[in-house]
Amino acid sequence: MSGRRVNPNRIKIHRCYTANQLSIRLGVHKNTVRHWQRNGLAPIDRQRPYLFHGAMVRSFLTARNNARKRPCLAGTLYCFGCREPRRPARASVEYIQMRLGVGNLRATCSDCGTTMHRRTRQASIPAVLPGLLVQIREAQPRLNEMAHPSTNCALRTEGL
Repeated sequence: MSGRRVNPNRIKIHRCYTANQLSIRLGVHKNTVRHWQRNGLAPIDRQRPYLFHGAMVRSFLTARNNARKRPCLAGTLYCFGCREPRRPARASVEYIQMRLGVGNLRATCSDCGTTMHRRTRQASIPAVLPGLLVQIREAQPRLNEMAHPSTNCALRTEGL
């Protein structure tokens, strides 16, 4: 199972679709539409070819997509290793400022050790991670902002 989210806004709500038309419109296999039908997508009537009303399809897909979301509560970041919102390890939280007031939170998962990231404003750090000590660092300068850019030149190693 790929777990890919389908965009429900590709369906027009005032139109009726067959399973084949839905599969083409959404970019999925027609058996995927039949699987959705077994899991609650209701056709207009029980006559073949099955027709699906666009508003019903859109509401079914929206509800399906919303059921798969895992919102992060205060004090947690999303861990891609655990696939759940997790609390970061205490001494591993740092904020890397990219622009004025905006940057990345970087922390280590307390369960599996995976690095977790979240883009946030510096002013909202106490709301995102209450009670945790966050180290604030400046971002590494870009290559064109460095006084001495990298001397790792491919032309010199090839002898040209």
